[in-house]
Amino acid sequence: MDYDYDLAFSRNLGLIQPEEQLLLRTSRVAIAGLGGVGGVHLTTLARLGIGRFHIADFDHFELHNINRQAGALYSTLGSEKSEVMQRMALDINPTADVKTFREGVTANTIAAFLEGVDVVVDGLDYFAVAARDLLYRAAHERGLPVVAAGPIGASAALLVFLPGGMTWHEYFAMDLARDEIDKYVLFAIGTAPKATQMPYLDRRYVSLAEKRGPSLSLAVQLCSGVAAAEVMKLLLKRGTVRGAPYFQQFDAYRGKFAVGKLRWGNRGPLQRLKLALLRRWLTNQKNG
Repeated sequence: MDYDYDLAFSRNLGLIQPEEQLLLRTSRVAIAGLGGVGGVHLTTLARLGIGRFHIADFDHFELHNINRQAGALYSTLGSEKSEVMQRMALDINPTADVKTFREGVTANTIAAFLEGVDVVVDGLDYFAVAARDLLYRAAHERGLPVVAAGPIGASAALLVFLPGGMTWHEYFAMDLARDEIDKYVLFAIGTAPKATQMPYLDRRYVSLAEKRGPSLSLAVQLCSGVAAAEVMKLLLKRGTVRGAPYFQQFDAYRGKFAVGKLRWGNRGPLQRLKLALLRRWLTNQKNG
């Protein structure tokens, strides 16, 4: 059966206009990381009809990825994430242009990874602070918007960094960190300031030192829809996009939607208090 792009994405019409679908087909999105959320971001955006991608990940699929990662199947264990996800995207749209960066996001690849890109999507691992620092700095220098939707508990936490708006570095204030653990804490309290997941999160399964924490497929799926909506609005230049310091978190388990504005990012007094309290809790946990 011959592939017909117009027919494949004809059910988008009514929510997307024909001329907008053509714009999506010729747009290029860069997705950094293809694990927990990155892979689902790719398949969701491919089904939206976006026709050009840069995808980056250096990792391979492992058994513990199966509970949530789009490309993690028994048949793909041990395979490169970038190769598997490229194949999946092309299976959705064989006419797409999907360029892989198998080294991941590095100083050597960042320029080519962002070349010709319209929107960047952050699908990096929670603990990839150095890669995020590089990605957001380079995107900001090039005037590129970055969409980040991360799974927190049974929720999707959304941040969008727009050209000319508050930067990732201003918002998260990583310079306040005394060590790597502080950076993980700053990332957590900045990503989900309202922390709607805390009442049902069993913290015995969270270890920042071991770079380990729980993650559910339902939250990953929520994130892909939320991120795709923001990408669509940015590419089609319609709809309201709330850039940082605005944050949003939808918790499906609790049926709560939290939205707010961290005027000073993590430098605000309440965020600094959270950092101090979590430092103390982590110290007591370690000593206890």
